[in-house]
Amino acid sequence: MIKKPVTIQNNMEMEDRPIAHLVQEASQYSSQVYLEMGSKKINAKSIMGMMSLKLQRGEAVTIVAEGQDEDAAVKGVADFLSAVN
Repeated sequence: MIKKPVTIQNNMEMEDRPIAHLVQEASQYSSQVYLEMGSKKINAKSIMGMMSLKLQRGEAVTIVAEGQDEDAAVKGVADFLSAVN
């Protein structure tokens, strides 16, 4: 299992599109991928779960991945959340 703290730089407030892209990114990997924010731990492959977090630029989250491609999963999701747009 890998955990990586990230500060969100991506503009997550534009309708629901960034959340859908985040779910698509996480879904590319066979590993289990979660985002932790405060006391919540949400499956990053769940659109409804991700929408419930109400992610915003500047917030800190922790990416958690476990499985065969956990390194790639954490990197891919971290790169997505860290991209400035």
